[in-house]
Amino acid sequence: MISRFKAGGKVLDIGQGTGELLNYLKMKGWEVTGIEPNESARKFASENYGIAVYDEAELDRLGKKSFDLIQLWHVLEHVQDLGERMQQIRKLIKDDGVLIIAVPNLDSPDFRFYGEKWAALDVPRHLYHFTSGTMSILLEKWGFKLVKEFPLKMDAYYISLLSEKYNNNKIPHLKAFLNGYRSNRIASKDNAYSSTVFVAQPK
Repeated sequence: MISRFKAGGKVLDIGQGTGELLNYLKMKGWEVTGIEPNESARKFASENYGIAVYDEAELDRLGKKSFDLIQLWHVLEHVQDLGERMQQIRKLIKDDGVLIIAVPNLDSPDFRFYGEKWAALDVPRHLYHFTSGTMSILLEKWGFKLVKEFPLKMDAYYISLLSEKYNNNKIPHLKAFLNGYRSNRIASKDNAYSSTVFVAQPK
């Protein structure tokens, strides 16, 4: 998916976890940098993959317009100050750069099915919840144009499984599979899948 928009260059992964995706991109020739608040995850990525990874405080110290690709995979919903984070991203991305943001979708059929038991609500760890419409507004406000949306279809099964466990279902797997399938089938009509990847570029 990334290669449809950028063949290579410098990538910043905000919330990179233990660095598996950045290590993959590194092997593909990308120059990689990670931001990760968890100290043990930073240590793992550095020691095992040789990735330059920093705490969130370093975001303001990185060079302006220095990244061809900035990505946040299921991270933005955890950020305390959306405005500050979007401002930082806008400063760091090149004029022809690509921004990739993946988040759970509050318009999804599995949210409507599970309601307050929908695992992707994940309160209080998830501070914000997004739809395609609200993400478009956020991107527009901070100087980005939405280029493409991609579904993460497997998330419907995973989130349904967690939701079934929250509902204390003793045999959650079958019902989770059926509800995940149902969610994707309904979402195929309006593209409101359980999780969505938004691809944007600076205006």
